[in-house]
Amino acid sequence: MNAFITAVSAFLPGQPVNNDDLERYLGKVARIAARTRQIILAGNGIETRHYAIDPETGATTHSNAMLAAEAVRRLAPAGRNLSDNPSIECLCCGTSSPDQLMPGHASMVHGELGCGHCEVISTAGICLSGITALKYGAMSVAHGLSARAVATGSELASTFMRTSFFQAMQGPADQPEKKKDHPAFSFEAEFLRWMLSDGAGAVLIEKEPATNGLSLRIDWIEMISHAHYLETCMYAGAVKQEDGSLRGWREYVGEVEAVRNGILTVKQDARLLNREVIRTLVGESLPEVAKKHGLIPEDVAWFLPHYSSQYFREPLLQQLRDINFIIPEERWFTNLASRGNTGSASFYIMLEELFSSGRLQKGERILGFIPESGRFSVGWVLLTVV
Repeated sequence: MNAFITAVSAFLPGQPVNNDDLERYLGKVARIAARTRQIILAGNGIETRHYAIDPETGATTHSNAMLAAEAVRRLAPAGRNLSDNPSIECLCCGTSSPDQLMPGHASMVHGELGCGHCEVISTAGICLSGITALKYGAMSVAHGLSARAVATGSELASTFMRTSFFQAMQGPADQPEKKKDHPAFSFEAEFLRWMLSDGAGAVLIEKEPATNGLSLRIDWIEMISHAHYLETCMYAGAVKQEDGSLRGWREYVGEVEAVRNGILTVKQDARLLNREVIRTLVGESLPEVAKKHGLIPEDVAWFLPHYSSQYFREPLLQQLRDINFIIPEERWFTNLASRGNTGSASFYIMLEELFSSGRLQKGERILGFIPESGRFSVGWVLLTVV
């Protein structure tokens, strides 16, 4: 692919928030929720994260579009004035948490930037939406449709996580009778509450490497969906039915109780996640991708895995052993502990820290692994340092 990442940036709002300060930002929780939080934090390995919340007032400090726009502005130190048209010819923005249903997220980011005429592309989904944006931008440059593209991933997850939101959404609505019999059944809704955080990342994509410093050649980006045989695992704005299908929020208009019972909370089927996320998204995808591109473990100098919790690190390592694609852990790079799980922004934020670290050497290859548990999709990205 004739496309190069010539600049990488990240924006994390506010100060790092440690585990002891969560209630200061998100609000106090009930005893059962506090016990769930303790269980989740004990296993996810996240020590600090960022929220676009003023801890003194509880007000939101940035919209999702503002987070993404700030990440784009931070690409400018590469020596380019990205506020001048036609510096950005194609703006591709992915997120799982847009500020509104309509218009598209990329249009709102473009509005924040005020950078003149350009093509705008909004990609939907969850964690993989940021990689979909990256692939569109890379294809646009590689095929000569634009000379310069910007791709972003951004999340404003904290708006879903605050106690005030949960108090209005007494979920989950999926099986209220189970909630009555088993109060801890709210685990499905609480699970992600202590996993997700805010942030944004961006890359500048051009048809030639930068004249100064390192660039990253985009060798290939592969994305594979397993939705044809697996049911939904992570969702919001819907109720999961007994047969595994979803009934969307528009079917519940006028049913006040359904809305109050948590239809808008972000939920995850933790059992389904645990059973399928590594086995399916690694074991049933990486061998196929590696064979297609002739990739072997020895080719990979840096492995950037996006996983939501430290809990999945060992299963991921074991799955790589099982498919005979062993990447030694000293070649892994992740900042989950210090940056948290920022969904579609996570790969960008990892890549920015590694790119800025001074540790990259020309010729090294970077393999990115980006799973999405929504209905089980995965992205694999190979970059070469040039």
